[in-house]
Amino acid sequence: MDRRAVIKALTATVVLLAGQTASSLPAAEAASGGGGWTVQTLEAFADTLVPGQRRFSGDHAIAGVVQGPGAVQAGAVQLLQSPDLPLHPFLPGIAALLNTRATGYAARNLIWLPLTRPAFVGLSFSHRTELVSGLFDAGDVDRQIWQILSLLSGLAFDSASGCDTAEATSQQHPGLAWLGFPPPDADGLWRFPQHSYGRALADLHPKTTYSGSPV
Repeated sequence: MDRRAVIKALTATVVLLAGQTASSLPAAEAASGGGGWTVQTLEAFADTLVPGQRRFSGDHAIAGVVQGPGAVQAGAVQLLQSPDLPLHPFLPGIAALLNTRATGYAARNLIWLPLTRPAFVGLSFSHRTELVSGLFDAGDVDRQIWQILSLLSGLAFDSASGCDTAEATSQQHPGLAWLGFPPPDADGLWRFPQHSYGRALADLHPKTTYSGSPV
């Protein structure tokens, strides 16, 4: 796998998401489970960063260590798979790389991995967390890949990246709803009539202009 190309695709994905128009990407929908080994591996990685509850009995990709939605339910994998982003062709390689790292981790720690699921998915949540923590070590050759992939997983949950925000709130996006993100006003805009600390933090300078600027 060309690591430089992967990093370029990941970086371009972040840039596109930061500068997207409101309707430039399809809305991320909660994953329903299943899928191939690439999808399961990416789900397990996203769930390690932002854990959620299992979607069904026998859900191996999501470890189910918490109650409530996580990155998977918030559409992290659907975001990564969007055909409007340059990352999609590299996802099988990224998943294979993560599973290779998981296999090595399991061998070093004498952990038996089931043959019916990807190596990373076969690890317990505590082992997934330990492995992923090591991926961010300063000396790790693939550190940038995991850093940007983690950023994208978090963005899917925290900000519904890839979705129109007003539409995401109206559809009860799992991440925004869990965080209590407020809906917009009737015209689709957000206003904050109550803000700051609710009290004056200092006396107003007598020469302050009407616009609030100092003289």
